Amino acid sequence: MLLENTELIQTAENIAEEKGIEKELVFEAIEKAISKAGKVKYGSDYDIRGSIDRKTGKISLARYQEVKKEVEDNLIEISLKDAKKKEKNIKIGEFIIEKLPDIDIGRISAQVAKQVLVQNIKEAESVKNYELYKDKVGDTISGLVKRMEFGNIIIDLGNAEGVIKKDEMIPRENLRRGDRVKTYLYNVSQDTKGPQIFLSRTHPQFLANLFKQEVPEINDNIIEIKSVARDPGSRAKIAVYSSDKTIDPVGACVGMRGSRVQAVVTELQGEKIDIVTWSEDKATYIVNSLAPAQINKVIFEEDTEKIKVIIPEDQLSLAIGRKGQNVRLASILTNCEIDIIDEKDEKNKRNEEIKRISDTFMKELDVDEVIAHLLATEGFLSIEEISQAVDTDFKAIEGFDENLIKDLKDRATQNMAKRKVELEKKKVELNISKDLESITNFTLTDLIKLGENNIKTMDDLANLASDELIEMLDINKLKKTEADEIIMKARESWFKGDKKK
Repeated sequence: MLLENTELIQTAENIAEEKGIEKELVFEAIEKAISKAGKVKYGSDYDIRGSIDRKTGKISLARYQEVKKEVEDNLIEISLKDAKKKEKNIKIGEFIIEKLPDIDIGRISAQVAKQVLVQNIKEAESVKNYELYKDKVGDTISGLVKRMEFGNIIIDLGNAEGVIKKDEMIPRENLRRGDRVKTYLYNVSQDTKGPQIFLSRTHPQFLANLFKQEVPEINDNIIEIKSVARDPGSRAKIAVYSSDKTIDPVGACVGMRGSRVQAVVTELQGEKIDIVTWSEDKATYIVNSLAPAQINKVIFEEDTEKIKVIIPEDQLSLAIGRKGQNVRLASILTNCEIDIIDEKDEKNKRNEEIKRISDTFMKELDVDEVIAHLLATEGFLSIEEISQAVDTDFKAIEGFDENLIKDLKDRATQNMAKRKVELEKKKVELNISKDLESITNFTLTDLIKLGENNIKTMDDLANLASDELIEMLDINKLKKTEADEIIMKARESWFKGDKKK
């Protein structure tokens, strides 16, 4: 018995409705099945294609041969010369289509036809689900816990399955079959098994999405989430900001009696959440990020993202947190490398540095301890700075009159001249090359330090790494970028040599 044409159309419509996919996809799947049956009958090496008239349901079968300039396989290809014998106006790249006798599928019932099409229908469903979920990447979606597989949790999303990998689960969270759970969709990929939907409960953006659901001001763009840092299941920090000065972004996120933040905490299995105010001023932002610890001073290191934060001794453990958690999360939140320093240690280091500078001034300028100490505490770091300073730089120091200032500058200038003669002599003794002197970044003192480290020529310098150069010179004076430029300049002769070769 032949499968009636109207019955074929009805079958396609039923399958499309049942699977929730486009009817056209079902027709395409049936055509693939017919094509496969045609190849079984006429030979799998031929390009046999089945087609269905969308209105009448009439099935047609045809053999296709592509018109080629050079024929490699005459079963599926034909030369332009031979093709023109069949169709005068045909061109390369087009097909010679030879209609074949209708295939007899009378013994195949509508139910069996469904079974034949299962794989193709699955593929159609797979395409549909992939398109559906790839547009949801970054969203929070809910589903039911279906089963456990190799430590991963499979989530039933209704028309597809997602997976929460073991490392994307909140530690110590006990999800059971049938539990409804919120997740963050962070990736969708397509493979032979269908769309792979990857979910997470530990992603920082999941926390942001939960706040967006609980805080209408975030959803309305009145409050903006600037950054999130998480230690899943334990602690998190979220930085919020509002351009509307009448809105307290932290208070809005906390909610009446903590209702909003508590809803997020409950969803994340008790994860402690610090809500901090984002600030355009980096120092203020860093201070906020280290809350609840009290900060004394924030020191920025030039040309690096490293930040020194001076903390009172009684606030040290609070700032660092358990196993360094608080400072680690603050570093992630602010995108800075935060170095916590005890105020007492900083003071001791500062005192040691002032004493070292004072001792140098006492020895080289022949001044008493009081004057030397005043110069050091006022910020003078070297004799060169004293010799080059203007009078107003000294007048803020109590007791420094014009005569004393002039005397100090004269002594500093004489010391510099004497020092220069000694250094020039030392430079000659070390046999430092002229080309090394041509690098303007280097002072005479720098050249001596390099010579003492056996760096006497441009080639010696070129063989150094920038970190080695910084270590030989003043680490607080020479920046990493400058050191890199110096090394590259020293290596220019190497590249010139390569070109000559």
